[in-house]
Amino acid sequence: MSNKHNTVQIIGVPLDLGASRRGTDAGPMALRVAGLRAALRKMDREVAVDIDIAVPQKETQMRNKDSECSAHFKDEILAVCTDLANATYQALENDYFPLITGGDHSVAMGSVSATSHFYRQQQQEIGLLWFDAHGDMNTPQSSPSGNIHGMPLAHLLGNGDRDLVDILAQGSKVKPENVVLIGVRDIDKNEQLIIRDAGIHVFTMRDIDERGMAAVSREAIELVTKNTAGFHLSFDLDGCDPSVIPGTGTAVLGGVNYREAHLFMELCAESQGMLAMDVVELNPFLDQKNVSAERAVLLIQSALGQSIL
Repeated sequence: MSNKHNTVQIIGVPLDLGASRRGTDAGPMALRVAGLRAALRKMDREVAVDIDIAVPQKETQMRNKDSECSAHFKDEILAVCTDLANATYQALENDYFPLITGGDHSVAMGSVSATSHFYRQQQQEIGLLWFDAHGDMNTPQSSPSGNIHGMPLAHLLGNGDRDLVDILAQGSKVKPENVVLIGVRDIDKNEQLIIRDAGIHVFTMRDIDERGMAAVSREAIELVTKNTAGFHLSFDLDGCDPSVIPGTGTAVLGGVNYREAHLFMELCAESQGMLAMDVVELNPFLDQKNVSAERAVLLIQSALGQSIL
C-alpha cells in the first residue's frame, strides 16, 4: 500500500447471490463487529465514512434463478458489481485506498474493473494478485454449478458473459501476464484446461509447500508489479486453511496456515505496490464465535503495514 493512500475507504458488499450457500451477505457486518475500523485507526490510518452497496435479498430473487441458466442471478450481480465499480473508482479519485469487504468473490468483477479503469485512464496497466483455494476461472459455458463466484477471474480476463466482462469499460481488465493466482488446491476438471491456456501465473499449495511462502510471495509480487502501476489484491479467505478460517462456505483442507497468511500480507505491504484490496467469502454463520472475522481483521492490518516491530 502506497504511503500516499493514508485514508482507507471501506466499501461493504453484502452479496451472496454468486454462491450456493447462504451467509456471505453477513461478511461485512462480521468484520465491523470484529472491530475493523478501530483496528485501522489504531494504525494511524484515517478511515472515511463506510460505503455500503445495496444488494437484493436472495429470497426476493429466487424467481430469477433459472435451473437451466448457466450464470445464476446474473442481472442482479451485474447491477451490484456496477455500483461497486463506481464506488471504488470514486474512492481512487479521492486518493483513498479502497478496502472492499464481501460478500462472495463475484464482487471482484466490480472492484478490479474500477482499479483497472482508473489506471488505464492514466495509460497504466495493473497487476492482479488473486489469493484463493479455487481458480475462479470458469465461464457460464464451463461452470458445473452456474454459481458466478466461480467465474470472476475469467471475466476480468475477458472471457465469458459480455455484460460481466464489460463492467465500466469494454473488454478485459487485466493482461494475463500481470495476473498471479496463489494458494490454489481445488480446481474443476474443465477449469484446469482454461487455466493452463490462460497464460496467467499460478502458484499452487504444492509450490508453497516446496518453496516456502516467502519465496512464492516475493516472486508473485514481482510478477504483478512488473511494468504495472501496482496491484489489486483479491483475497479469498478460503485460501487459508479451515483451521485458520473456519467461517467460509467454500473451505478446502490443506490451505495456507496462519503465519504464512500474515507473511504474505506483510510482504504485500512491504512492496508499497498495493492499489486496492478485496476480502471475500467470509461466512459468519459457519464460524466459531466470529474468530474468522477477527483473524481477517488482523490479516488486513498486516496487509496495510502493521509489523511486529
